[in-house]
Amino acid sequence: MAFIYYVTQIQFDYGAVKLLKQECERVGITRPLIVTDQGVKAAGVLQKALDALPGIPVTVFDQTPSNPTEAAVRAAAAMYKAGNCDGLIAVGGGSAIDCAKGVAIAATHEGPLTHYATIEGGSPRITDKAAPLIAVPTTSGTGSEVARGAIIIVDDHRKLGFHSWHLVPKTAICDPELTLGLPPKLTAATGMDAIAHCMETFMSAAFNPPADGIALDGLERGWANIERATNNGSDREARFNLMSASMQGAMAFQKGLGAVHSLSHSLGGVNPLLHHGTLNAMFLPAVVTFNAQAESVQKDRRLERMAHAMGLASASDIPLAIKDMNARLGLPAGLGAMGVQRDLFSQIIKGALADHCHKTNPRIATASEYEELLAASL
Repeated sequence: MAFIYYVTQIQFDYGAVKLLKQECERVGITRPLIVTDQGVKAAGVLQKALDALPGIPVTVFDQTPSNPTEAAVRAAAAMYKAGNCDGLIAVGGGSAIDCAKGVAIAATHEGPLTHYATIEGGSPRITDKAAPLIAVPTTSGTGSEVARGAIIIVDDHRKLGFHSWHLVPKTAICDPELTLGLPPKLTAATGMDAIAHCMETFMSAAFNPPADGIALDGLERGWANIERATNNGSDREARFNLMSASMQGAMAFQKGLGAVHSLSHSLGGVNPLLHHGTLNAMFLPAVVTFNAQAESVQKDRRLERMAHAMGLASASDIPLAIKDMNARLGLPAGLGAMGVQRDLFSQIIKGALADHCHKTNPRIATASEYEELLAASL
């Protein structure tokens, strides 16, 4: 049985952040905790959100790490309770939004955060008591503003997924203007994250035709605009389309992701300093090659359809095209250039096999096949 759900209210346009107070009133948030990070604050983007909330008492947690942790969630949840807050506003990239989703759980549910992790059977334990959330993305990558999941590094250093429809933001305010000052390297890494979402969810064998259509259009937008946005951060059309690709990738990945994310989630837990989007870019070529042999991929001509969206002549051109794009964007040539060595493989493979994305890849990888994917991505 396929379950298809689309998804939440989205305000999408240049200047949309000015609707923040209106959306708080619609959702019923009167005393929000804003979850953000130091980079967003330093760039002046937090102030734009604060300026859009005249007359509303606001508490700010600005210590979200680059990969959200259970410790950060606890600290923010303590501020939420101390401020007698009744809702959350996440202003930032995927880290801030995912951290806020963790707070939505921790501030309203009893017990340790791991109790609610997907692979611990925790999804049904997340109830409608979860704090309401409005998400204001400042990057074009994770699409967490329209997703039901969050990825958080818990106290035992595992990078775990938390998934519930109760975690979907009540409103996503997608304002491309907030991404105009994003540095080139971060634009490239987050943009490849969005492209990875579109590609992986399109390759997944699960039945969800609306997700397929959204992912394919998102791939076309993302692939055509990521280089423009990286090379010229003030290109408004490119920024608009890249933010749309990010949103679309996450609207679509309710269908499921795959081995790219199994590996990047695991490796990101082993070394939290590695950027998730960059890792996805490193794994994509090898995983696309691996998935080419999947029966569902061949039957539905999925690689050929992706190649068409990317403006390529043949499905066989996709892996090299991704490597070439990574090089043009200034991303690393492979995992080795990121400091990853073979002695980490066994630990990465263990985490990948347990990851929630493992079973939605069109080919279920064995431990030895994951080792081959890691070696090919070095």
